[in-house]
Amino acid sequence: MENKRIHVDEQELNHQYAYRTIKRLFDIVAASIAVVILSPVFLIIAICIKVDDPKGPVFYSQTRVGKDGRLFKMYKFRSMVTNADELLEKLRSQNEVNGAMFKMKNDPRITRVGRVIRKYSLDELPQLVNVVGGSMSIVGPRPPLTSEVAEYTDYDKQRLMVKPGATGMWQVGGRNDVDFDEMVELDLTYIQERSIWLDLKIMFETVKIMIKPNGAY
Repeated sequence: MENKRIHVDEQELNHQYAYRTIKRLFDIVAASIAVVILSPVFLIIAICIKVDDPKGPVFYSQTRVGKDGRLFKMYKFRSMVTNADELLEKLRSQNEVNGAMFKMKNDPRITRVGRVIRKYSLDELPQLVNVVGGSMSIVGPRPPLTSEVAEYTDYDKQRLMVKPGATGMWQVGGRNDVDFDEMVELDLTYIQERSIWLDLKIMFETVKIMIKPNGAY
């Protein structure tokens, strides 16, 4: 496995001027249009969350690590109980994914509505606001938590060389069916091979997965 490790050429990334410009313009236009078109869906999800848990907020924000280690607030529809972050420490021993991230199939913190919107990735829709703001892209590596990055090796930190994405190769390549090391390899493969056509392909695959979910939980 060692000889298959990917090492991204930072200088080559910095020279992708045309690609980065087109990608940013596409992100702004596509995400803005999506927010307008999906606004009725946003409203329905918000109502469902409030009916299920009237005292809790509709949206959930969390500090994530972006390009070059910059911190930003990532937005999602709330799919867990309001004290989910406090309960996390009690559940760490039940983590079902190897490496620097936490996933648990029957996570008791997830609400009834949360299970539905997470299954179809609808909880991720508010990240379109992050995309318009520039802290995220539509396609890119999964945005990690600060606690996860604290466990990263120098190899893993290559994931932070580009903007994180609302979707990416990890999401369409198995999600929770892959472990952390496999996720890193998928993300680094994307960073090394990224292009407009690859981005479009991943977006198309993402829509398919939202209709027919893969390993999401």
